[in-house]
Amino acid sequence: QVQLVESGGGLVQAGDSLRLSCAASGGPIGTYTMGWFRQAPGKEREFVTAIDWTGRSTNYADSVKGRFTISRDSAKKEVYLQMNNLKPEDTGVYYCTAAILGTIVTMAQGQYDRWGQGTQVTVSS
Repeated sequence: QVQLVESGGGLVQAGDSLRLSCAASGGPIGTYTMGWFRQAPGKEREFVTAIDWTGRSTNYADSVKGRFTISRDSAKKEVYLQMNNLKPEDTGVYYCTAAILGTIVTMAQGQYDRWGQGTQVTVSS
């Protein structure tokens, strides 16, 4: 069973950058679609971005397009989320997720069946 562990969260100021990492263990992730979701205080968890197993297909929430970039290194079993020009509304717990979906990069969290424990990102204004 693939297990996911996020790292790289922290407290930053608006306009700063952060890079989140997600390390997988327990099996290869070469066939997995990988994604990131986030949950702000008092809000439901929402889709941020996903990347298919080939690395060629990605999907982004409108709120992060042009600022966030997802990438993967399947050989290292890692997925990354580069977040630039962070805004206070990006604050939340960021979760790494995975599922065998072929080239589908769905925004539907119910399609993902592997989840990390989350890492906190706080952006101050």
